[in-house]
Amino acid sequence: MALVVQKYGGTSVANVERIRSVARRVVDRKKSGDDLVVVLSARAGDTDRLIALAHEMSPNPDLRELDVLLATGEQVTIALFSMAVKDMGYEAVSMTGYQAGIITDHQYGHARISWIETLPVMEKLREGKIVVVAGFQGYDDEGNITTLGRGGSDTTAVALAAALKADACEIYTDVEGVYTTDPNVYAKARKLRRISYEEMLEMASMGAKVLHIRSVEFGMKYNVPIWVRSSFTDDPGTLVTQEDADMEKVVVSGITYSKKEARVTVTDVPDVPGMAFKLFHPIAQAGINVDMIIQGSSAVPGRANISFTVPKADYEKTLALAEQVSKEIGAGYVHGNPNIAKVSIIGVGMRSHTGVASVMFGALAKENINIHMISTSEIKISCVIDEKYTELAVRVLHDAFELHKDPGNGIRVSEER
Repeated sequence: MALVVQKYGGTSVANVERIRSVARRVVDRKKSGDDLVVVLSARAGDTDRLIALAHEMSPNPDLRELDVLLATGEQVTIALFSMAVKDMGYEAVSMTGYQAGIITDHQYGHARISWIETLPVMEKLREGKIVVVAGFQGYDDEGNITTLGRGGSDTTAVALAAALKADACEIYTDVEGVYTTDPNVYAKARKLRRISYEEMLEMASMGAKVLHIRSVEFGMKYNVPIWVRSSFTDDPGTLVTQEDADMEKVVVSGITYSKKEARVTVTDVPDVPGMAFKLFHPIAQAGINVDMIIQGSSAVPGRANISFTVPKADYEKTLALAEQVSKEIGAGYVHGNPNIAKVSIIGVGMRSHTGVASVMFGALAKENINIHMISTSEIKISCVIDEKYTELAVRVLHDAFELHKDPGNGIRVSEER
């Protein structure tokens, strides 16, 4: 007998029939002898409808009251699900984040879990009940309802699995696992059987939507095995786990992309200490996240050009701030491009193989795709390109590293160092 935490996303519980289908799946697992904690998201579309309703009431809804409102979406789902399970002859109990002891900080809308009091859930498990927990929500030390932000139900599930010392955490969604790239972009994308926490973190941060990044962080920190599976099939899915020797034999595991960024360039910045701080401090103060940063020489001696990327939604605000700073420090003109994309190759095998960048750059060059910016880490290389070439870049890189082949996930670029 195992203790398993399962999470079902909004599409899995989108309507009454799908909720019943998930309930049958959970009951079948209970029949096998496992103890189950089931974390549910709001039904597909419910959170968006609640946000729209809030904005009908107020152009700037109070954040505390907005969290109170949004938390009701998951409460609808857990109540309906528990009713379905009970109609099938099994005991279930629904629990809000508050009732399940999920304690967070005070940040409405994007709270972080700080502690889970496991006793309430454990007591219900000992009574033989299926425990059904509302995802995406918790409460702070003053008793206020808080929400964890988009994708927060994944985080709820993995955090509960860690706190309860569960044998596994299973994330059920509308795809059968983690793929080498987005199957909607390239039909040759292949489902991975295993992927390391580090690779999954990079994929999540680079645009892959399968798992929320904070859930992967929890899994890695507390060594929680995470299975990504479809709620519509019996496919075994993908296991997100610790890196092992076999994973390092694969040079590249996946290709990700993001069209949600924009590039800003400040020219002729005085090349003296403190200029980067003066440029990026007001941007940080405005709550704008800066990702890639590249500094290069200017045609003017003693000057430098600085380019960086920000979320596309913050592009205009960033331009205005950069122009203001440019005047203050005596830099040149500011320009940008909101029509860019970031394409990344990811794989733990990059640590022990050379020539990976050469293959990537050569594949893009062959298709006349110009690279505007490059950033690297131990297991990732990202290139900023024109947005119109995104899908083409994903396909040619997928082919260049032969990610469609199984086993292997990729090609050996060179011998180990």
